[in-house]
Amino acid sequence: MSTNTTTTAPPTKKIVLVDDDDTIRKTFTLVLGKKYRIIPLKDPRQALTQVKTGRTDLIIADYKLPYLNGMELIKKLRENGFEGEAMLITAHPDEVRIEDMGRYAISHFFVKPLDLNDLNLSIDRVLFPKNPLDASA
Repeated sequence: MSTNTTTTAPPTKKIVLVDDDDTIRKTFTLVLGKKYRIIPLKDPRQALTQVKTGRTDLIIADYKLPYLNGMELIKKLRENGFEGEAMLITAHPDEVRIEDMGRYAISHFFVKPLDLNDLNLSIDRVLFPKNPLDASA
């Protein structure tokens, strides 16, 4: 007698989310947690340590954070050798300099309130590109 059991593999791609808003961190974990391993952090200093200690596929940072803004955080991560993908989210798009996004290889920029479908699609495209040339599409 054969039993057909479906086992779901644990998520293999790791996303570090840095946002000081508890609701955003909880929402991301609920929405993305089935597909990805989400590490929700409140403080950008925690992210510097977290990314240094293990493989991270994607960092998503809010622009307005205590101690370092999201752009400064990604800049420091890049200086420390982080080569993974990076995205920025913000409620203050006027403060983000597009040229800095290119300089620090930030592939996507989302304005709050977030469209979770667009965000989810963009994360999927970046972490699982169908064609290696599509990674930034």
